[in-house]
Amino acid sequence: MAYYSRTILQYAAVLAVALTLNFLLPRLAPGQPIDFLLPEDVLAEMSDAEMARVMEEFGLDQPIWSQFTDYVAGVFTGDLGTSVSFGRPVWDVVLQRLPWSLQLMGWALAISAFLGSLLGVLAARWRGGRFDLGTLVAVVFLGSAPPFWVGMLLITFFSAYLGWLPSFGAYPLRLVMPVSALALVQTANIFLTARSAMQIALGQDYVTYARAKGASEGRVFRAHAFRNALLPIYTNVMIGVGNLVGGALVIETVFSYPGLGSLIISGVDSRDYNLLQGVFLLATFGVVLTNFLADLAYPMLDPRTRRP
Repeated sequence: MAYYSRTILQYAAVLAVALTLNFLLPRLAPGQPIDFLLPEDVLAEMSDAEMARVMEEFGLDQPIWSQFTDYVAGVFTGDLGTSVSFGRPVWDVVLQRLPWSLQLMGWALAISAFLGSLLGVLAARWRGGRFDLGTLVAVVFLGSAPPFWVGMLLITFFSAYLGWLPSFGAYPLRLVMPVSALALVQTANIFLTARSAMQIALGQDYVTYARAKGASEGRVFRAHAFRNALLPIYTNVMIGVGNLVGGALVIETVFSYPGLGSLIISGVDSRDYNLLQGVFLLATFGVVLTNFLADLAYPMLDPRTRRP
């Protein structure tokens, strides 16, 4: 119980810091929101009183501490204000785009976790062989490449050259390339972790003892080595969600995908503080929640991590 209490307090502190940074970062961008709300010719003809009314309508005329107080209250009440660029409540805009991003990241996470773990385990079993060396070279290359570059390569080959897949929109086939770009990069990280964890597990004394008792190589590999290598693989998959979120936002921009990434671009262009706060807040909560669940699951996956 003490372990769970400490974990909850630690993540509560992380969320407090994240909420503060989420509020401050959009306001550090140069320029004022009023400069992007209306065309320049309209702004030139507006009086100071008219500009003040527009700022008041979006709650941007208040002192910074008042805005922060309203922001924190809105986080816990589900009211993050009105989007400047869309003229609608922020949560309505964000929740409309969220399913697209979840679909993209969900498929990429499932594919990368399965493929990276499988390839890493097999590479460890045939360590030093052609499969191990060939796969290692391929994943190191992909892992060192940024997701947007991989996405551009896929567009060039499968869309521009072969003409097999669409390069924009949200059709079912449209998911193939962005999911592939995200999954390929993430697979490399999981593969390296799985390969290393399995190699370490195969060199432990309990594996040697199991072989000495006459256990088959398949049983030694599955029941002894893989079970003990599962925890670092699980950790890497859960930590990788944060990288997946950041990569997805960039990939969505490359493929003109109607997810949260396009909202960030729109929010930056229009200095839409409320919209940026809503998207960043949702992404932050998702990453923190994933890591929190990972910490809670450790004692169940490995009794050695249990603490009084």
